[in-house]
Amino acid sequence: MNVEAKVKSDPAAQSYDGPYEDGEVQPFPRRKVLIGAGAALLAIGGIWAYTHRNPGGDGARANQAPLVSVSAPGIATVAGTINASGVLAARHDMPVGVVGEGGTVVQVLVEPGAWVKKGQLLAVIDRQVQNQQQASSNANIGVAQADARIAQANLDRGLKLVANGFISNADIDKLTAVRDAANARVRVAQAQSGEMQAKIRRLNIVAPADGLVLDRALEVGQVVSPGNGVLFRIADKGEMEMRARLSESDLAHLALGQEVKVRPVGSEREFVGHVWQVSPVIDPTTRQGVARIALPYDRDIRPGGFAGAEIRSGSMAAPLLPESALQADAQGSYVYVVTGDNKAVRRRVKVAMVTEKGVAIASGLTGVERVVLRAGAFLTEGETVNPRSQPQSQPKQP
Repeated sequence: MNVEAKVKSDPAAQSYDGPYEDGEVQPFPRRKVLIGAGAALLAIGGIWAYTHRNPGGDGARANQAPLVSVSAPGIATVAGTINASGVLAARHDMPVGVVGEGGTVVQVLVEPGAWVKKGQLLAVIDRQVQNQQQASSNANIGVAQADARIAQANLDRGLKLVANGFISNADIDKLTAVRDAANARVRVAQAQSGEMQAKIRRLNIVAPADGLVLDRALEVGQVVSPGNGVLFRIADKGEMEMRARLSESDLAHLALGQEVKVRPVGSEREFVGHVWQVSPVIDPTTRQGVARIALPYDRDIRPGGFAGAEIRSGSMAAPLLPESALQADAQGSYVYVVTGDNKAVRRRVKVAMVTEKGVAIASGLTGVERVVLRAGAFLTEGETVNPRSQPQSQPKQP
């Protein structure tokens, strides 16, 4: 009875399934629970108020805007430069092959890298058979000439006899015809001999012009014929060239005689050449053409090698931006410009040329705008930004 009365008299007591002590039920500390819950609610409310406070108004929102680097590019004088690459080759590459009947090569007289003169002997082909044919032709000439002398003598005697009436005029006509036929056979034999001499001369492989031997493709003992193709390659007068491949827009800026600096791959030397031919057609697949740049002979310019070229194409005054400032989409190139109220606005631009110092802008900017230098790809149209100005780098003096 005392236990039941004690439990009912305590309002804080609740049913408790926990352990008993001394035979009595221990009460649950409700007050402590309520105090803890209230403290937790106060803490949550404080955190919410702190995170949603706005003590600075617009200034606070500005501090939360993305930080971007901007610069006014101004107007700079940009030297137009076109960079290209291409192969080195002989300006006029002359292939030399067999022009006669061919045969066995018995002698090769030049090596690649040698300078030759027009008509100089490059290689000799065996001509034993042709020499015998030439001897036979010469003998035929002798036979024909002997027959012609006999025919002429007979005619001379006949002319003396016809005056005395020993032979008729008809006989004189026959003797004259025999004499003329004999002289004709002499000319035929001489022509045949000349033909054989020409065939023998064609067995000599000679240089068609003064120049530099670039390559040879025959050896002693090799049997050659017109079907063998090119046996020697000669650079006419040793003149070289670079065949630079350029886009059709770059080709439009070239002019004949324009100076070009060429540097072969693997060489520290730089050679000065001049444009002597611009391709009249454009490859429809690559949209490129070829500019042929004449170069003087030098040992370091080797046909078949690769080289880079720098072509000056005048100068222009334009805003100059780093490549990181430009973005591109399906409509073309654009940059982000920061307005007076710190809004990022997309501005369409047209690129004039790309140089080592930056990208020259042909249109779309006046040079006084604050242009976002980096992180333009992460901005959206009209977004508020926190601009930080950076000084525009000055072009290096040459």
